[in-house]
Amino acid sequence: MSPAYETCRAHVMIVGMTTFEFSTQLDLNSNLALAVTTKDDALTVVSPVDAEFGAKVVQALETLDFCGKPLATTTIVNPADPSKIVIAVGLCEEHETESLRHMAGVAGRAAAGRDSLVVCFPHSSEAQAQAIVEGGALGAYVFDSYKKPAKAPVEKIVVVSEAGTDSALERGMILSEAVNAVRDLENTTPNYLNPVTFAEKAVEEAEAAGLSVKVYAGDELEKEKLAGLIQVGRGSESAPRLVRIEYSPADAEGFTTLVGKGITFDTGGYSLKPSSAITEMKTDMTGAATVLHAVIAAAKLGLKRRVVAWLCLAENMVSGAAGRPDDVIVYRNGISVEINNTDAEGRLVMADGLIMGCEEQPDEIIDIATLTGAQMVALGNRTTGIMGTEAVRDSIVAAANNAGEPAWGMPLPAELRSSLDSDCADMKNSGSRYGGMLVAGLFLKEFVGETPWAHIDIAGPSFNREAAWGYQPKGATGVMLRTLVEHLGR
Repeated sequence: MSPAYETCRAHVMIVGMTTFEFSTQLDLNSNLALAVTTKDDALTVVSPVDAEFGAKVVQALETLDFCGKPLATTTIVNPADPSKIVIAVGLCEEHETESLRHMAGVAGRAAAGRDSLVVCFPHSSEAQAQAIVEGGALGAYVFDSYKKPAKAPVEKIVVVSEAGTDSALERGMILSEAVNAVRDLENTTPNYLNPVTFAEKAVEEAEAAGLSVKVYAGDELEKEKLAGLIQVGRGSESAPRLVRIEYSPADAEGFTTLVGKGITFDTGGYSLKPSSAITEMKTDMTGAATVLHAVIAAAKLGLKRRVVAWLCLAENMVSGAAGRPDDVIVYRNGISVEINNTDAEGRLVMADGLIMGCEEQPDEIIDIATLTGAQMVALGNRTTGIMGTEAVRDSIVAAANNAGEPAWGMPLPAELRSSLDSDCADMKNSGSRYGGMLVAGLFLKEFVGETPWAHIDIAGPSFNREAAWGYQPKGATGVMLRTLVEHLGR
């Protein structure tokens, strides 16, 4: 699992078993990560090494027919010390800060099994130094709860930097720790993570960060008329939970509410998913994991903003007690919903969080969820869809661009709303399959009133089904955590 944040001291941070630090000195007799590129069909070492050493590295790379293309990676023996290695990483020149993050991620993963790695990539700013730290920590991530890794993560990463500062190191590691904590939760299997154990974990971690926590369970759900959580959670032996976590600094300059979908496993209910689609449904709680660790990161960073996170936790199972298609539920704000698809359950539990959140009159409310397969049809597996009030939506898109996380602002066309019309309730929970991501957004919009709002759909980007790339491992990605923190810090 990702290691826990332990301590920070001058230019050194220890994260579990891995130590990160900045240094202004480059020791060539080390395990090195160097940037290389191809210009005019000739390989060049871009990292600041002496000419003789660079020539030897190029010679070895040419023997391997190394191409030097962006993020291409290979490992050679260190010419200065045969007991050490050089990890050559192809230089990316576009989107420089994010490229450095990906380059460091590739290097951190390639250094598995080594006691240390010295990363020497060309950069000029504090933000870029921070990105290298983040990339190294994110790329070295291993989820090892159930399977021992072939190689342990690198024990120590030293970033050669004139621009690195204590604050860059601390911020980079707090963000990386938060992303890796989201990954841990998403990768955890549903026989270990259910609404009850998730709520317990959230309480433990939030209280450790000095945050206030309240858990709604049992009769409290009925008392508060949390109809969506009750309906979706009826079929499971693990009862639903609604968790409220608050960070409220004395000097707060604004108030943001976050709402996260936390379906710890989704069978689809009686609208049962096919077997090919059910095997990754442990990941359907990623939105809740993201808002949990976003508010914790905000506290650790000392952001001057009040943040309340609502975790909407349930398990969507099939049983004699489970909800049915044709059921009608009524929310605490009086809106009635006809259930025409029990596999459109995430929006039902999130509606409870949105209602509760809006009652506290925040300046803005943001929800995040692995909500629709339509998101992947529209934008693929790496680009997040963002909808909602124009100003909030566009601010989050801008924050995503700054954080290096691909995102795209999407419309909420009014003409699609009619597909949610119901003959027996105010609306149905599922509408047209055309523009399905947008229809889901229109459903959620009904529960925010006049509160400025954004909806973030991470169905595809939350889980990497292919080989590791850049700083993203195979499996859970922790996407949009850094974007949310970037937005909260504005």
